[in-house]
Amino acid sequence: MTTNRRRWTVRVLAIVFIIAWVFPIYWMLNTAFKPRNGVLEDTPTFWPQRFSLDHFAEVFKSRTFLTSLTNSTIVTLVTVVVSVLVAFLACAALTMYRFRGQRVLMIIILAVQMIPGTAMLIPQFIVFNRFGMLDTYVGLIIAYVAMILPFSIWNMRGFFLAMPMSLFESARVEGANEWQILWHITFPLAAPGIISTSVFAFIHSWNDYLLTYTFMKDQSHYTLPVWLASFSTPTGIDVGAQMAASVLFSLPVVIFFMIVQQRIGQGNVNGAVK
Repeated sequence: MTTNRRRWTVRVLAIVFIIAWVFPIYWMLNTAFKPRNGVLEDTPTFWPQRFSLDHFAEVFKSRTFLTSLTNSTIVTLVTVVVSVLVAFLACAALTMYRFRGQRVLMIIILAVQMIPGTAMLIPQFIVFNRFGMLDTYVGLIIAYVAMILPFSIWNMRGFFLAMPMSLFESARVEGANEWQILWHITFPLAAPGIISTSVFAFIHSWNDYLLTYTFMKDQSHYTLPVWLASFSTPTGIDVGAQMAASVLFSLPVVIFFMIVQQRIGQGNVNGAVK
């Protein structure tokens, strides 16, 4: 009886947690598809009496939507590629080889990861301003890479430590050089870690608001998170359009995760097969 109660308690808590997690997403969708006169009604409705695409049409009419979407796409994709590539090479150096100061370097990476991003915002702003990198895509991408790279290295490092070193030794005996070992053996074995790191880098760079708002002066350089704030004005908030914009803003993250989720947790050992 005690076991059954415990199971039902766990199930009830899980259901409560799922509802609390899913309800904001559901309410965002519900509001986005409501007609204009049904968004701010006194009695909330949990299902639109009439579905409407007026809010989505208003979003697409915005002149800055496509510009912000392009900015977010460019910055995010470059950030993901650079972060994953640098993290991959760093993990290969830190796990496959031994050199002086290796342990100290790992401690430094861990220490940097523990520093809050807001604490580094002002120093980054001063440095980027001195080098003329404010209001540029390059400066923003560097800031994102600096923010994402410490965790990416630690996340991917676990996959490298799980690789059998005998594979690399066998490859060296058969005449493979270090670059061949890196790309033909290590890269396929690290595929799950590369994919999970890519998801992390994509979500963080796509959703970031603070860095873009701080470093970008020209509104034509704003990314989608900053563009979303344009629906909040001193005269009020266009709730329906903001929810429709939030739905469109969330879609790339969902699509990207659905594409790569089948590869997360699956080891690809093709590189280990001769």
